[in-house]
Amino acid sequence: MSRYIGPKLRLARRLGQDLGHKQNIQKVAKRLSVLPGQHGRHGAKRLSEYGVQLKEKQKVRFSYFVTEKQLKKYFVEALSNKSATGEELLRLLERRLDNVVYRLGLAPTRPFARQLVTHGHIKVSGKKIDIPSYRINLEDVVSLSDKAVNIPDIKAKIADKSYISPPWMQKTAAVGKIKSLPERSEIDMAVDEQLIVEFYSR
Repeated sequence: MSRYIGPKLRLARRLGQDLGHKQNIQKVAKRLSVLPGQHGRHGAKRLSEYGVQLKEKQKVRFSYFVTEKQLKKYFVEALSNKSATGEELLRLLERRLDNVVYRLGLAPTRPFARQLVTHGHIKVSGKKIDIPSYRINLEDVVSLSDKAVNIPDIKAKIADKSYISPPWMQKTAAVGKIKSLPERSEIDMAVDEQLIVEFYSR
């Protein structure tokens, strides 16, 4: 299945959750309670057990901006780990380079972070990486190119002192370092990962 390229706010409204795709958080929050479509919330139907599991899976898939094939691959890898499969799945997704750039507060949205990576504006420990799925490891240092630092939206994010990056990261201006690998309690993702495990285990 190809990557979704339709209206991003429609996705957030369908899943009832901010997916980190839009900069105007207030606008997203205001419309989350209204389902897309002609009848909005009045057209909502009670979900089956499968529907609930699918919805949780879709939250993760669209939040991290991955294809179905990629997500299934991450799940298979997480399945082989000794720790809880659902938690390991989220850890693997959190360590994607595009997500790390977003979590560090170097980009206002995940799609923006992905674009920064693919355009060659991100360095990992001094080496330019243009692969969004590149997996960040312990002690890696993530930084922006000189050109990227001068992009207005990024300059505003760097100057935003109110943003606090996750505990497993350390950020100084336009540079971030991975202090530890993320624990579930440090991953800001409102999702029941066990339902995703059940979905793929059917």
